[in-house]
Amino acid sequence: MRIRTTSTQRTYRYVRLAIIGATVFLAVGVGIELVAGGALPSVSASYYTAAGPVFVGALTAIALALLALSGRSVEQGLLDVAAVLALVIAYVPTSVSCGTVTRCVPVAVRATVANNAAAVASVVLLGVVVALILARVQGTLSRGVVLTAAVIAAIVVAGIVFGAMAPEVFFAGAHEVAAVAFFVLIAVVAGLAAWRPQSRAAAHGRFRAVYAVVAAGIAVTLLALVGGVLAGVDRRGFPVVLVGESVALVLFAVFWIVQTAELWREVDPAITAPRE
Repeated sequence: MRIRTTSTQRTYRYVRLAIIGATVFLAVGVGIELVAGGALPSVSASYYTAAGPVFVGALTAIALALLALSGRSVEQGLLDVAAVLALVIAYVPTSVSCGTVTRCVPVAVRATVANNAAAVASVVLLGVVVALILARVQGTLSRGVVLTAAVIAAIVVAGIVFGAMAPEVFFAGAHEVAAVAFFVLIAVVAGLAAWRPQSRAAAHGRFRAVYAVVAAGIAVTLLALVGGVLAGVDRRGFPVVLVGESVALVLFAVFWIVQTAELWREVDPAITAPRE
């Protein structure tokens, strides 16, 4: 029997499946590198390996998919910001050990990073302007939309200024800050999904429980990861960053799998609560 669906419904299904697929794509690429290329200090360090194109491509796909999910809710605003952070994670690589320097981005890739970062910053700022114009034309411009656009623009401008004034500090920490902030936002979105009342309480109770576990799991993982790095656990041979990032990615995938299942039959599965 043919299952009738609307074009909007199919679009949302494909976008959400794309996020899941890109996450699996990243996991497979990094997994192959771990088996064939040896140990990695972190998932992000795969940027410098044969899995580098997969790392950048997967995060770019995730960023675009997050931006494609329309809606005017608080959650969507957070996901828009998370999408920009995903681009930072993809195109500004993690720092690695550089001889006498504790951590740095190797000189050999800095020209590439500068080129890519400039392109990303330009497109994001252009996107902010276009998004505001479209919102104005469509009659969907609100304080929430303006606030989200302002936050994204502020992140990009701050990155440009910081990178120009203190490039060594920027290269040493921009990726890590963006990665932590990205997963914090995903945890908040999962927490809001668990807390927000649902239309069919009996059917959605299990979903809300999973969202709560994901939110708590990401928070605990990030705290353990940061604590482990500060305590020097990685220097004692345990890949705390690799494990922490892997767990966070699994929880990220779980969130989207569960939300895709929850909203699969919704006629308009957008997150559409007004954002004033």
